[in-house]
Amino acid sequence: MKPRTYLDLGTIFDELFNVADEFRSELHKSFDEFSGGGCAGRDERPGRYFNGNTDYYPGFSYPPMNVFLTGDKSLIFEFALAGFDEKNIDLSFQGDYMIFSARIENERAEQETPEHTHYLKRRLKFKDIDMQKYYVPLDKYAQENVKAVFKNGILRVTIPPKQEPDQNDGVKIEIFTEGK
Repeated sequence: MKPRTYLDLGTIFDELFNVADEFRSELHKSFDEFSGGGCAGRDERPGRYFNGNTDYYPGFSYPPMNVFLTGDKSLIFEFALAGFDEKNIDLSFQGDYMIFSARIENERAEQETPEHTHYLKRRLKFKDIDMQKYYVPLDKYAQENVKAVFKNGILRVTIPPKQEPDQNDGVKIEIFTEGK
């Protein structure tokens, strides 16, 4: 009697989703280079989570994360960063965006799978995170009062709301009639 071979459909689907995610990422990079900015079709106006129209928290598949508002309107980001060291994590604000990047330790990234290894389940990813952008409107949040805590592999970034949101009604532009 021939031994039975079992397929792990979870692993197969994980591989398919990873390939699809990498394809999506490369496609966005290509459109960004081609259009000189945001990906074609991507709405760059103020965020969905503030007016219900636009998604400013893209569905990056890595690292796993949560974005939510607390009762006091603080904006919270939680990133699951197993295997990362806090010294290799970079957070900054550029205008209305928080920029997040992280580098995995060299020895972890360079580890090769030993020969003749057969994974029964493989879900941990050890790869760098490059310049992910998250919308944090400067007129509504006190970016200078951000608090970031890295504990037990979870990075929690808390951005409190401004006590008085900026009331910028814009700038009135005068229109002149030429020749009069």
